[in-house]
Amino acid sequence: MAANAASPRSLPFSVQADGIRLAVRLTPGAKADAIDGIEADAAGKAWLRIRTTAPPVDGKANAALIKLLAKRWRVPKSSIAIASGATARNKILSLHGDPDHLFSLIEPDL
Repeated sequence: MAANAASPRSLPFSVQADGIRLAVRLTPGAKADAIDGIEADAAGKAWLRIRTTAPPVDGKANAALIKLLAKRWRVPKSSIAIASGATARNKILSLHGDPDHLFSLIEPDL
């Protein structure tokens, strides 16, 4: 396992009553939009690593992040919100809906 890869027990999400909270590490200004999988930081916290081509200006990268995930997971953009970290690379997203259904959508990217 690579040094920066998350351990199998470390996952970047938690189940809530109204959906899922997802830890994301966003890289704006990338060459392509992509979901790169799970990585762990130096403290061992797991993050779903995502790249967008949008610049980190005026919320464009956040909007591109939500658009990318909504399209990939086939959920409405309105069901995804940034719960914390709007101006940081590390973000916590809130996905609203049935947790079991949401997990089945995001599982292939984990």
